[in-house]
Amino acid sequence: MKQAFEQQADAYRDQIERYLDRQCFQYPLEPQARLFEAMRYSLLAGGKRLRPVFVMDFCRMCGGDWKAAVPFGAALEMVHTYSLIHDDLPCMDNDDYRRGRLTNHKVYGEAMAVLAGDGLLTAAFGCLAQADFPAQARIQAVEILSRCSGCLGMIGGQVLDIQSEQRLCTEQEVLDIQSRKTGALIRAACQLGVVAGGGSKEQLQFAAEFAVHLGLAFQIRDDMLDRIGDAQTMGKATGMDGQKNTFVRLYGLERCDQLVRQHTQQAIMALKHFDCSEFMKALALELTNRKC
Repeated sequence: MKQAFEQQADAYRDQIERYLDRQCFQYPLEPQARLFEAMRYSLLAGGKRLRPVFVMDFCRMCGGDWKAAVPFGAALEMVHTYSLIHDDLPCMDNDDYRRGRLTNHKVYGEAMAVLAGDGLLTAAFGCLAQADFPAQARIQAVEILSRCSGCLGMIGGQVLDIQSEQRLCTEQEVLDIQSRKTGALIRAACQLGVVAGGGSKEQLQFAAEFAVHLGLAFQIRDDMLDRIGDAQTMGKATGMDGQKNTFVRLYGLERCDQLVRQHTQQAIMALKHFDCSEFMKALALELTNRKC
């Protein structure tokens, strides 16, 4: 069972890595080569590629060809990468390392890092528009990604996070931040997969339900790892969120551990509305029990 899971995960990740490497931002005749270099520096920096994996597997669970969903996954990875570049900037989290190497602005400078993030965000919607799906599916995909990554989603969550820096937040305020800042792109990934696989409206709703609970479990575990994780294993600095409004600050480690298990099980319950969901169940458990 574990071998089958790892083989499927490797197949998904290999497909998205090859797509990003071979088809994204290869413009040898354009004079702004430094920009494309900066974009690829962060886009090809590795990582778990979780969001594209969600896209491809939800496509498969809805009866679609998961390889056809790769452009949707690539678009989401572009948005995620742009958010990381901007999050690391001195005006935001001011981080020097990401995924075990220097952050974009440390290599290319702040101005180029901002523009690299802008370029990735803009290109993501072109990637959706050019995917080999019917026009209605592409329009729906654009709407999902725009909503989840924009002012009502990820960007809105980042704003709430910035506004909360100088005070202690309530439980609802912490949930409002994290459901947007982290959870929204996970929701986009799952729903984009349903669209790519030709799933039903009900499956779109249950994909969102899965994402809400998995997103919370994932973020709570992330907050825990910032407190108890090892920087070398994590590939980034730890102990950076001690004064931020994290779930650990709100609940403490023991209660956070209980909440991770609770939300993981609720996420898995939502998967009963999809066929052949064993891989996604196993992935949910792996993510919420991770050490890095």
